[in-house]
Amino acid sequence: MRTTTSFNGLPTPLGLLYNPNRRYWLSTDCLRPSCRQHAARPPHCLGRQAILRQIDHAEQPDGYHSQSRCANTNAHSIAHHRSRHADPSPPGNFPFTTIDPNRAIGYLQIPCACSRESLPNNAPLESGQAPPLQKRCKPNYGTCQQGVRSVPIELLDVAGLVPGAHQGKGLGNKFLDDLRHADALIHVVDVSGTTDADGKSTRGYDPSNDIVWLRSEIVNWVLGNLMQKWGGVKRRHAAIKASNVETLQGQFSGYGATGTIIARTLDKLAIKQPLQDWDNDTVEQVVNAFVDEKFPTVLALNKIDHPDADKNVSKIARLVPPERIVLCSAISEVFLRRLVKQEYIRYIPGSEFVDSREDLIELGEDPDAAGSGLKEMDEKLKTRIENLKDMVLYRFGSTGVNQVLTRASELLGLVAVFPVRNIGTFGSGEAGTGSERAAVFRDCVLVKKGSTVGDVYRKVMGDAPLAFVETVGGIRVSEEDEVGPGKNDVGLISPFVLLPPSMEGIRLVC
Repeated sequence: MRTTTSFNGLPTPLGLLYNPNRRYWLSTDCLRPSCRQHAARPPHCLGRQAILRQIDHAEQPDGYHSQSRCANTNAHSIAHHRSRHADPSPPGNFPFTTIDPNRAIGYLQIPCACSRESLPNNAPLESGQAPPLQKRCKPNYGTCQQGVRSVPIELLDVAGLVPGAHQGKGLGNKFLDDLRHADALIHVVDVSGTTDADGKSTRGYDPSNDIVWLRSEIVNWVLGNLMQKWGGVKRRHAAIKASNVETLQGQFSGYGATGTIIARTLDKLAIKQPLQDWDNDTVEQVVNAFVDEKFPTVLALNKIDHPDADKNVSKIARLVPPERIVLCSAISEVFLRRLVKQEYIRYIPGSEFVDSREDLIELGEDPDAAGSGLKEMDEKLKTRIENLKDMVLYRFGSTGVNQVLTRASELLGLVAVFPVRNIGTFGSGEAGTGSERAAVFRDCVLVKKGSTVGDVYRKVMGDAPLAFVETVGGIRVSEEDEVGPGKNDVGLISPFVLLPPSMEGIRLVC
Protein backbone atom coordinates (compact mmCIF):
# COMPACT_ATOMS: atom_id res chain seq x y z
CA MET A 1 0.00 0.00 0.00
CA ARG A 2 1.27 3.44 -0.93
CA THR A 3 -0.20 6.76 0.15
CA THR A 4 -0.02 10.00 -1.75
CA THR A 5 -1.45 13.47 -1.05
CA SER A 6 -1.58 14.56 -4.66
CA PHE A 7 -5.29 15.36 -4.82
CA ASN A 8 -6.23 18.66 -3.21
CA GLY A 9 -4.20 17.81 -0.15
CA LEU A 10 -6.38 14.82 0.73
CA PRO A 11 -4.70 11.45 1.33
CA THR A 12 -5.48 8.99 -1.46
CA PRO A 13 -4.33 5.39 -0.89
CA LEU A 14 -3.29 3.52 -4.01
CA GLY A 15 -2.76 -0.23 -3.85
CA LEU A 16 -0.16 -0.75 -6.56
CA LEU A 17 1.91 -3.60 -7.95
CA TYR A 18 4.70 -3.14 -10.47
CA ASN A 19 5.30 -5.54 -13.34
CA PRO A 20 8.96 -5.05 -14.38
CA ASN A 21 8.61 -7.16 -17.52
CA ARG A 22 5.76 -5.17 -19.07
CA ARG A 23 6.40 -1.82 -17.34
CA TYR A 24 2.82 -1.59 -16.20
CA TRP A 25 1.60 -0.19 -12.96
CA LEU A 26 -1.22 -2.38 -11.75
CA SER A 27 -3.96 -1.91 -9.20
CA THR A 28 -7.21 -3.83 -8.86
CA ASP A 29 -8.82 -1.62 -11.49
CA CYS A 30 -5.93 0.21 -13.14
CA LEU A 31 -3.78 -0.88 -16.06
CA ARG A 32 -1.89 1.60 -18.12
CA PRO A 33 1.67 1.66 -19.54
CA SER A 34 3.86 3.66 -17.22
CA CYS A 35 7.39 4.94 -17.11
CA ARG A 36 7.93 6.60 -13.77
CA GLN A 37 10.89 8.79 -14.68
CA HIS A 38 11.15 8.88 -18.46
CA ALA A 39 7.50 9.66 -19.21
CA ALA A 40 6.29 10.91 -15.82
CA ARG A 41 3.30 8.60 -16.13
CA PRO A 42 1.26 7.79 -13.03
CA PRO A 43 -1.24 4.96 -13.40
CA HIS A 44 -4.63 5.75 -14.87
CA CYS A 45 -7.96 4.22 -13.98
CA LEU A 46 -9.06 1.31 -16.13
CA GLY A 47 -11.78 -1.14 -15.13
CA ARG A 48 -11.14 -4.79 -15.92
CA GLN A 49 -14.67 -6.01 -16.70
CA ALA A 50 -16.17 -6.02 -20.19
CA ILE A 51 -19.93 -5.57 -20.25
CA LEU A 52 -22.10 -4.73 -23.26
CA ARG A 53 -20.81 -2.83 -26.22
CA GLN A 54 -18.57 0.13 -26.00
CA ILE A 55 -18.58 3.89 -26.15
CA ASP A 56 -15.28 5.42 -27.18
CA HIS A 57 -13.50 8.30 -25.52
CA ALA A 58 -11.87 10.02 -28.50
CA GLU A 59 -8.96 11.99 -27.15
CA GLN A 60 -6.14 14.27 -28.15
CA PRO A 61 -2.50 13.82 -27.12
CA ASP A 62 -2.76 15.75 -23.84
CA GLY A 63 -3.88 14.22 -20.58
CA TYR A 64 -6.81 16.31 -19.41
CA HIS A 65 -9.15 13.51 -20.41
CA SER A 66 -7.83 11.34 -17.58
CA GLN A 67 -10.03 13.30 -15.17
CA SER A 68 -13.19 12.53 -17.14
CA ARG A 69 -12.26 8.88 -17.68
CA CYS A 70 -11.40 8.25 -14.04
CA ALA A 71 -14.54 10.04 -12.88
CA ASN A 72 -16.69 7.93 -15.22
CA THR A 73 -15.07 4.56 -14.71
CA ASN A 74 -14.96 4.73 -10.93
CA ALA A 75 -18.42 6.19 -10.63
CA HIS A 76 -19.78 3.69 -8.16
CA SER A 77 -16.95 1.39 -7.13
CA ILE A 78 -17.17 2.98 -3.68
CA ALA A 79 -20.59 1.37 -3.20
CA HIS A 80 -20.38 -1.64 -5.53
CA HIS A 81 -20.95 -4.70 -3.34
CA ARG A 82 -19.27 -6.96 -5.90
CA SER A 83 -16.66 -4.54 -7.11
CA ARG A 84 -12.94 -5.13 -6.79
CA HIS A 85 -12.19 -1.65 -8.07
CA ALA A 86 -9.61 0.31 -6.15
CA ASP A 87 -9.26 4.04 -5.74
CA PRO A 88 -8.65 5.80 -9.06
CA SER A 89 -5.25 7.25 -9.80
CA PRO A 90 -4.65 10.98 -9.54
CA PRO A 91 -6.04 12.88 -12.52
CA GLY A 92 -3.98 15.53 -14.24
CA ASN A 93 -2.26 16.72 -17.39
CA PHE A 94 0.02 13.78 -18.14
CA PRO A 95 1.42 12.99 -21.62
CA PHE A 96 -0.08 9.90 -23.23
CA THR A 97 2.37 7.08 -23.87
CA THR A 98 -0.05 4.29 -24.78
CA ILE A 99 -0.51 2.79 -28.23
CA ASP A 100 -3.25 0.26 -27.53
CA PRO A 101 -6.65 1.61 -26.44
CA ASN A 102 -7.63 1.17 -22.81
CA ARG A 103 -10.86 -0.57 -21.90
CA ALA A 104 -12.84 0.51 -18.86
CA ILE A 105 -16.26 0.23 -17.29
CA GLY A 106 -18.39 3.33 -16.84
CA TYR A 107 -21.79 3.50 -15.19
CA LEU A 108 -24.93 4.67 -16.95
CA GLN A 109 -27.54 6.09 -14.59
CA ILE A 110 -31.18 5.20 -15.26
CA PRO A 111 -34.40 5.15 -13.19
CA CYS A 112 -34.55 1.73 -11.56
CA ALA A 113 -37.67 -0.42 -11.77
CA CYS A 114 -37.69 -0.62 -7.96
CA SER A 115 -38.77 3.03 -7.78
CA ARG A 116 -41.89 2.46 -9.89
CA GLU A 117 -44.84 2.86 -7.55
CA SER A 118 -47.23 1.35 -10.10
CA LEU A 119 -45.76 -2.11 -9.54
CA PRO A 120 -47.80 -4.49 -7.34
CA ASN A 121 -47.29 -3.90 -3.61
CA ASN A 122 -44.76 -1.14 -4.25
CA ALA A 123 -46.76 1.90 -3.16
CA PRO A 124 -45.13 3.72 -0.20
CA LEU A 125 -46.90 3.18 3.11
CA GLU A 126 -46.65 6.88 3.94
CA SER A 127 -46.09 10.02 1.92
CA GLY A 128 -42.41 10.77 1.48
CA GLN A 129 -41.29 7.20 2.09
CA ALA A 130 -39.38 5.15 -0.48
CA PRO A 131 -41.24 2.34 -2.31
CA PRO A 132 -40.80 -1.01 -0.50
CA LEU A 133 -38.98 -2.66 -3.42
CA GLN A 134 -36.37 0.10 -3.36
CA LYS A 135 -35.11 -1.15 0.00
CA ARG A 136 -34.60 -4.68 -1.40
CA CYS A 137 -32.99 -3.73 -4.71
CA LYS A 138 -29.47 -5.21 -4.85
CA PRO A 139 -27.92 -5.25 -8.34
CA ASN A 140 -25.43 -7.95 -9.23
CA TYR A 141 -23.45 -5.33 -11.13
CA GLY A 142 -23.43 -1.61 -10.48
CA THR A 143 -25.51 -0.03 -7.73
CA CYS A 144 -28.96 1.33 -6.95
CA GLN A 145 -29.09 4.45 -4.79
CA GLN A 146 -32.50 5.87 -3.93
CA GLY A 147 -34.03 4.43 -7.09
CA VAL A 148 -31.22 5.54 -9.41
CA ARG A 149 -29.64 2.51 -11.10
CA SER A 150 -26.02 2.53 -12.26
CA VAL A 151 -25.62 0.08 -15.13
CA PRO A 152 -22.11 -0.99 -16.27
CA ILE A 153 -21.22 -0.07 -19.84
CA GLU A 154 -17.92 -0.62 -21.62
CA LEU A 155 -15.71 2.33 -22.52
CA LEU A 156 -12.76 2.35 -24.90
CA ASP A 157 -10.19 5.08 -24.33
CA VAL A 158 -8.54 5.95 -27.67
CA ALA A 159 -5.77 8.44 -27.01
CA GLY A 160 -3.12 10.07 -29.15
CA LEU A 161 -5.15 11.43 -32.07
CA VAL A 162 -3.41 14.38 -33.71
CA PRO A 163 -4.11 16.51 -36.80
CA GLY A 164 -3.15 14.47 -39.86
CA ALA A 165 -3.97 11.14 -38.21
CA HIS A 166 -5.80 9.87 -41.32
CA GLN A 167 -2.49 10.28 -43.18
CA GLY A 168 -0.67 8.17 -40.60
CA LYS A 169 0.73 10.99 -38.47
CA GLY A 170 1.29 9.97 -34.87
CA LEU A 171 0.23 6.37 -35.53
CA GLY A 172 -3.13 7.90 -36.36
CA ASN A 173 -4.37 5.07 -38.58
CA LYS A 174 -3.94 2.68 -35.66
CA PHE A 175 -5.93 4.92 -33.34
CA LEU A 176 -8.62 5.64 -35.91
CA ASP A 177 -9.04 1.94 -36.59
CA ASP A 178 -9.84 1.45 -32.89
CA LEU A 179 -12.84 3.76 -33.24
CA ARG A 180 -14.70 1.48 -35.64
CA HIS A 181 -15.72 -0.90 -32.84
CA ALA A 182 -17.67 1.81 -31.01
CA ASP A 183 -21.40 2.43 -30.93
CA ALA A 184 -20.93 6.08 -29.97
CA LEU A 185 -18.08 8.53 -29.42
CA ILE A 186 -17.39 10.86 -26.51
CA HIS A 187 -15.06 13.71 -27.42
CA VAL A 188 -13.65 15.23 -24.24
CA VAL A 189 -12.84 18.88 -24.96
CA ASP A 190 -10.78 21.14 -22.69
CA VAL A 191 -12.87 24.33 -22.79
CA SER A 192 -10.42 26.17 -20.54
CA GLY A 193 -8.28 26.79 -23.63
CA THR A 194 -5.10 25.89 -21.74
CA THR A 195 -4.07 22.98 -23.99
CA ASP A 196 -3.49 23.21 -27.73
CA ALA A 197 -4.02 20.59 -30.46
CA ASP A 198 -0.55 19.13 -29.89
CA GLY A 199 -1.09 18.70 -26.16
CA LYS A 200 1.11 21.62 -25.11
CA SER A 201 0.17 23.98 -22.30
CA THR A 202 -0.92 27.41 -23.48
CA ARG A 203 -3.48 30.14 -22.78
CA GLY A 204 -6.26 31.44 -24.99
CA TYR A 205 -6.46 28.42 -27.33
CA ASP A 206 -9.77 28.02 -29.17
CA PRO A 207 -11.06 24.50 -28.31
CA SER A 208 -13.63 24.61 -31.13
CA ASN A 209 -10.67 23.85 -33.42
CA ASP A 210 -10.34 20.45 -31.74
CA ILE A 211 -13.95 19.59 -32.56
CA VAL A 212 -13.48 20.55 -36.20
CA TRP A 213 -10.24 18.71 -36.83
CA LEU A 214 -11.21 15.53 -34.95
CA ARG A 215 -14.36 15.11 -36.99
CA SER A 216 -12.39 15.94 -40.12
CA GLU A 217 -9.89 13.19 -39.32
CA ILE A 218 -12.65 10.59 -38.94
CA VAL A 219 -14.42 11.67 -42.14
CA ASN A 220 -11.19 11.76 -44.16
CA TRP A 221 -10.20 8.36 -42.81
CA VAL A 222 -13.47 6.75 -43.97
CA LEU A 223 -13.46 8.74 -47.21
CA GLY A 224 -9.86 7.82 -47.99
CA ASN A 225 -10.51 4.12 -47.47
CA LEU A 226 -13.54 4.29 -49.79
CA MET A 227 -11.94 6.35 -52.56
CA GLN A 228 -8.98 3.98 -52.84
CA LYS A 229 -11.29 1.41 -54.42
CA TRP A 230 -14.13 3.61 -55.67
CA GLY A 231 -13.54 2.84 -59.33
CA GLY A 232 -13.90 -0.89 -58.76
CA VAL A 233 -16.90 -0.35 -56.50
CA LYS A 234 -18.79 1.53 -59.23
CA ARG A 235 -17.99 -1.06 -61.90
CA ARG A 236 -19.09 -3.96 -59.74
CA HIS A 237 -22.23 -2.09 -58.63
CA ALA A 238 -23.29 -1.59 -62.25
CA ALA A 239 -22.35 -5.13 -63.29
CA ILE A 240 -24.37 -6.96 -60.64
CA LYS A 241 -27.17 -4.36 -60.58
CA ALA A 242 -27.00 -4.04 -56.81
CA SER A 243 -28.91 -1.45 -54.81
CA ASN A 244 -27.11 1.53 -53.29
CA VAL A 245 -27.74 0.12 -49.82
CA GLU A 246 -26.24 -3.27 -50.69
CA THR A 247 -23.11 -1.80 -52.25
CA LEU A 248 -22.43 0.69 -49.45
CA GLN A 249 -23.12 -1.88 -46.78
CA GLY A 250 -20.41 -4.04 -48.30
CA GLN A 251 -17.97 -1.13 -48.25
CA PHE A 252 -18.83 0.06 -44.74
CA SER A 253 -19.26 -3.34 -43.09
CA GLY A 254 -15.80 -3.02 -41.58
CA TYR A 255 -17.11 -0.13 -39.48
CA GLY A 256 -19.94 -2.24 -38.14
CA ALA A 257 -22.52 -0.72 -40.48
CA THR A 258 -25.81 -2.52 -41.01
CA GLY A 259 -28.28 -2.17 -43.84
CA THR A 260 -30.50 -0.11 -41.55
CA ILE A 261 -27.73 2.41 -40.89
CA ILE A 262 -26.95 2.72 -44.61
CA ALA A 263 -30.64 3.13 -45.47
CA ARG A 264 -31.05 5.90 -42.88
CA THR A 265 -27.94 7.62 -44.24
CA LEU A 266 -29.25 7.65 -47.82
CA ASP A 267 -32.77 8.63 -46.76
CA LYS A 268 -31.34 11.64 -44.95
CA LEU A 269 -29.62 12.84 -48.13
CA ALA A 270 -32.45 11.90 -50.52
CA ILE A 271 -29.99 11.14 -53.34
CA LYS A 272 -31.80 10.15 -56.54
CA GLN A 273 -29.03 9.32 -59.02
CA PRO A 274 -27.55 5.79 -59.21
CA LEU A 275 -24.30 5.15 -57.35
CA GLN A 276 -22.17 4.79 -60.50
CA ASP A 277 -23.04 8.40 -61.41
CA TRP A 278 -21.98 9.95 -58.09
CA ASP A 279 -19.27 12.60 -58.28
CA ASN A 280 -16.67 13.19 -55.56
CA ASP A 281 -18.81 15.80 -53.79
CA THR A 282 -21.71 13.36 -53.52
CA VAL A 283 -19.45 10.64 -52.15
CA GLU A 284 -18.14 13.07 -49.52
CA GLN A 285 -21.71 14.01 -48.54
CA VAL A 286 -22.55 10.33 -48.11
CA VAL A 287 -19.47 9.72 -45.95
CA ASN A 288 -20.28 12.73 -43.76
CA ALA A 289 -23.85 11.52 -43.25
CA PHE A 290 -22.61 7.99 -42.57
CA VAL A 291 -20.20 9.19 -39.87
CA ASP A 292 -23.05 11.09 -38.19
CA GLU A 293 -25.27 8.00 -38.31
CA LYS A 294 -22.72 5.36 -37.32
CA PHE A 295 -20.72 7.37 -34.77
CA PRO A 296 -23.09 9.66 -32.83
CA THR A 297 -20.79 11.92 -30.83
CA VAL A 298 -21.22 13.57 -27.46
CA LEU A 299 -19.02 16.58 -26.69
CA ALA A 300 -17.98 16.52 -23.03
CA LEU A 301 -16.90 20.11 -22.43
CA ASN A 302 -14.58 19.68 -19.47
CA LYS A 303 -13.14 22.25 -17.03
CA ILE A 304 -16.25 24.43 -17.03
CA ASP A 305 -15.09 25.93 -13.72
CA HIS A 306 -12.14 27.64 -15.44
CA PRO A 307 -12.36 31.46 -15.87
CA ASP A 308 -11.99 31.22 -19.68
CA ALA A 309 -14.55 28.44 -20.10
CA ASP A 310 -17.67 30.58 -20.59
CA LYS A 311 -16.60 32.26 -23.82
CA ASN A 312 -15.38 28.98 -25.30
CA VAL A 313 -18.59 27.16 -24.38
CA SER A 314 -20.64 29.95 -25.97
CA LYS A 315 -18.70 29.65 -29.22
CA ILE A 316 -19.04 25.86 -29.35
CA ALA A 317 -22.78 26.11 -28.60
CA ARG A 318 -23.22 28.20 -31.75
CA LEU A 319 -21.49 25.54 -33.86
CA VAL A 320 -22.89 22.29 -32.45
CA PRO A 321 -26.49 21.10 -31.80
CA PRO A 322 -27.26 21.43 -28.07
CA GLU A 323 -28.28 17.78 -27.72
CA ARG A 324 -24.67 16.78 -28.38
CA ILE A 325 -23.17 19.00 -25.65
CA VAL A 326 -22.64 18.18 -21.97
CA LEU A 327 -20.92 20.63 -19.62
CA CYS A 328 -18.79 18.91 -17.01
CA SER A 329 -16.13 19.33 -14.37
CA ALA A 330 -14.47 15.95 -13.97
CA ILE A 331 -12.10 17.06 -11.23
CA SER A 332 -15.06 18.27 -9.15
CA GLU A 333 -16.73 14.86 -9.49
CA VAL A 334 -13.56 13.03 -8.48
CA PHE A 335 -13.14 15.38 -5.52
CA LEU A 336 -16.69 14.76 -4.28
CA ARG A 337 -16.34 10.99 -4.61
CA ARG A 338 -13.11 11.05 -2.65
CA LEU A 339 -14.89 12.92 0.14
CA VAL A 340 -17.70 10.35 0.08
CA LYS A 341 -15.22 7.52 0.44
CA GLN A 342 -13.47 9.33 3.27
CA GLU A 343 -16.89 9.79 4.95
CA TYR A 344 -16.95 13.58 4.95
CA ILE A 345 -20.11 14.03 2.86
CA ARG A 346 -23.15 12.24 1.50
CA TYR A 347 -23.42 12.64 -2.27
CA ILE A 348 -25.10 10.71 -5.06
CA PRO A 349 -23.13 11.01 -8.33
CA GLY A 350 -25.02 13.08 -10.86
CA SER A 351 -26.87 15.05 -8.19
CA GLU A 352 -26.50 18.72 -7.26
CA PHE A 353 -26.88 18.03 -3.53
CA VAL A 354 -24.02 17.51 -1.08
CA ASP A 355 -24.84 16.82 2.58
CA SER A 356 -22.33 17.29 5.38
CA ARG A 357 -22.67 16.22 9.00
CA GLU A 358 -24.16 19.62 9.84
CA ASP A 359 -26.67 19.30 7.00
CA LEU A 360 -27.89 15.94 8.31
CA ILE A 361 -28.44 17.45 11.74
CA GLU A 362 -30.47 20.29 10.21
CA LEU A 363 -32.57 17.72 8.33
CA GLY A 364 -33.32 15.95 11.60
CA GLU A 365 -31.28 12.85 10.75
CA ASP A 366 -28.85 11.13 13.07
CA PRO A 367 -25.35 11.90 11.66
CA ASP A 368 -23.91 8.94 13.61
CA ALA A 369 -26.47 6.40 12.44
CA ALA A 370 -25.16 3.18 10.93
CA GLY A 371 -24.36 3.64 7.28
CA SER A 372 -24.57 7.43 7.36
CA GLY A 373 -22.01 8.48 9.96
CA LEU A 374 -20.02 11.45 8.68
CA LYS A 375 -16.84 13.04 10.00
CA GLU A 376 -16.44 16.64 11.04
CA MET A 377 -14.80 18.90 8.45
CA ASP A 378 -12.40 21.74 9.12
CA GLU A 379 -13.16 25.26 7.89
CA LYS A 380 -10.81 24.96 4.91
CA LEU A 381 -12.60 21.90 3.57
CA LYS A 382 -16.01 23.46 4.21
CA THR A 383 -14.97 26.52 2.19
CA ARG A 384 -13.82 24.37 -0.72
CA ILE A 385 -17.10 22.50 -0.81
CA GLU A 386 -19.10 25.73 -0.71
CA ASN A 387 -17.01 27.14 -3.57
CA LEU A 388 -17.58 23.96 -5.58
CA LYS A 389 -21.33 24.22 -4.99
CA ASP A 390 -21.40 27.84 -6.14
CA MET A 391 -19.11 27.40 -9.16
CA VAL A 392 -20.37 24.04 -10.43
CA LEU A 393 -23.32 22.33 -8.72
CA TYR A 394 -25.73 25.24 -8.27
CA ARG A 395 -24.71 26.87 -11.53
CA PHE A 396 -24.90 23.83 -13.82
CA GLY A 397 -27.08 21.42 -11.80
CA SER A 398 -24.37 18.77 -11.46
CA THR A 399 -20.75 18.08 -12.32
CA GLY A 400 -21.99 16.70 -15.65
CA VAL A 401 -19.85 13.56 -15.60
CA ASN A 402 -22.74 11.11 -15.25
CA GLN A 403 -24.76 13.07 -17.80
CA VAL A 404 -22.13 12.31 -20.46
CA LEU A 405 -23.04 8.62 -20.60
CA THR A 406 -26.72 9.46 -20.23
CA ARG A 407 -26.55 11.69 -23.29
CA ALA A 408 -24.67 9.00 -25.25
CA SER A 409 -27.33 6.42 -24.35
CA GLU A 410 -30.04 8.84 -25.51
CA LEU A 411 -28.32 9.25 -28.87
CA LEU A 412 -28.19 5.46 -29.18
CA GLY A 413 -31.78 5.04 -27.98
CA LEU A 414 -30.91 2.46 -25.32
CA VAL A 415 -33.69 0.82 -23.31
CA ALA A 416 -33.09 -0.89 -19.96
CA VAL A 417 -34.53 -4.36 -19.32
CA PHE A 418 -34.61 -6.02 -15.89
CA PRO A 419 -34.59 -9.88 -15.89
CA VAL A 420 -36.12 -11.54 -12.81
CA ARG A 421 -37.13 -15.11 -12.00
CA ASN A 422 -40.38 -14.41 -10.17
CA ILE A 423 -42.79 -11.94 -11.74
CA GLY A 424 -44.80 -11.74 -8.55
CA THR A 425 -41.93 -10.79 -6.23
CA PHE A 426 -39.44 -9.56 -8.88
CA GLY A 427 -36.82 -11.70 -7.17
CA SER A 428 -34.15 -13.79 -8.82
CA GLY A 429 -35.02 -17.18 -7.38
CA GLU A 430 -34.10 -19.35 -4.42
CA ALA A 431 -30.32 -18.89 -4.63
CA GLY A 432 -28.69 -17.39 -1.55
CA THR A 433 -30.03 -16.88 1.93
CA GLY A 434 -31.68 -14.08 3.89
CA SER A 435 -31.44 -10.71 2.19
CA GLU A 436 -29.97 -12.29 -0.95
CA ARG A 437 -33.13 -14.35 -1.49
CA ALA A 438 -35.31 -11.29 -0.87
CA ALA A 439 -33.34 -9.09 -3.27
CA VAL A 440 -35.14 -7.78 -6.35
CA PHE A 441 -34.08 -6.62 -9.81
CA ARG A 442 -30.62 -8.16 -9.57
CA ASP A 443 -29.82 -7.83 -13.29
CA CYS A 444 -30.24 -5.23 -16.00
CA VAL A 445 -29.70 -5.50 -19.76
CA LEU A 446 -29.48 -2.63 -22.26
CA VAL A 447 -31.05 -3.07 -25.69
CA LYS A 448 -31.35 -0.66 -28.59
CA LYS A 449 -34.47 1.25 -29.50
CA GLY A 450 -36.67 -0.75 -31.85
CA SER A 451 -35.74 -4.12 -30.32
CA THR A 452 -38.55 -6.65 -30.08
CA VAL A 453 -39.50 -8.99 -27.27
CA GLY A 454 -37.85 -11.76 -29.28
CA ASP A 455 -34.64 -9.74 -29.59
CA VAL A 456 -34.50 -9.32 -25.83
CA TYR A 457 -35.23 -13.01 -25.32
CA ARG A 458 -32.37 -14.07 -27.60
CA LYS A 459 -30.00 -11.56 -25.99
CA VAL A 460 -30.57 -13.13 -22.59
CA MET A 461 -31.34 -16.78 -23.41
CA GLY A 462 -29.53 -17.36 -26.70
CA ASP A 463 -31.05 -19.89 -29.09
CA ALA A 464 -33.37 -21.60 -26.58
CA PRO A 465 -36.89 -22.00 -28.04
CA LEU A 466 -39.59 -19.54 -26.99
CA ALA A 467 -43.06 -20.78 -26.03
CA PHE A 468 -45.04 -17.63 -25.23
CA VAL A 469 -44.84 -14.16 -23.74
CA GLU A 470 -47.07 -13.08 -20.88
CA THR A 471 -47.43 -9.75 -19.07
CA VAL A 472 -47.88 -9.38 -15.34
CA GLY A 473 -51.62 -9.03 -15.78
CA GLY A 474 -51.77 -12.31 -17.68
CA ILE A 475 -51.96 -10.63 -21.09
CA ARG A 476 -49.99 -12.42 -23.78
CA VAL A 477 -47.96 -10.44 -26.31
CA SER A 478 -46.23 -11.41 -29.53
CA GLU A 479 -42.54 -12.11 -29.98
CA GLU A 480 -42.54 -9.40 -32.66
CA ASP A 481 -43.92 -6.70 -30.35
CA GLU A 482 -41.51 -3.82 -29.91
CA VAL A 483 -39.84 -3.09 -26.58
CA GLY A 484 -39.78 0.54 -25.48
CA PRO A 485 -40.59 2.81 -22.55
CA GLY A 486 -44.29 2.35 -21.88
CA LYS A 487 -44.81 -0.09 -24.74
CA ASN A 488 -44.47 -3.86 -24.22
CA ASP A 489 -41.26 -3.24 -22.37
CA VAL A 490 -41.47 -6.00 -19.75
CA GLY A 491 -41.00 -9.70 -20.28
CA LEU A 492 -40.22 -13.03 -18.66
CA ILE A 493 -37.77 -15.26 -20.52
CA SER A 494 -37.86 -19.00 -19.93
CA PRO A 495 -37.68 -19.01 -16.12
CA PHE A 496 -37.00 -15.25 -16.23
CA VAL A 497 -39.07 -12.07 -16.29
CA LEU A 498 -37.82 -9.06 -18.23
CA LEU A 499 -38.90 -5.72 -16.87
CA PRO A 500 -37.69 -2.70 -18.87
CA PRO A 501 -38.22 0.85 -17.65
CA SER A 502 -41.89 1.71 -17.56
CA MET A 503 -44.07 -1.32 -18.09
CA GLU A 504 -45.82 -3.67 -15.70
CA GLY A 505 -44.32 -6.98 -16.86
CA ILE A 506 -43.89 -9.53 -19.63
CA ARG A 507 -43.40 -13.23 -19.23
CA LEU A 508 -41.56 -15.48 -21.65
CA VAL A 509 -41.80 -19.19 -20.93
CA CYS A 510 -40.04 -22.06 -22.70
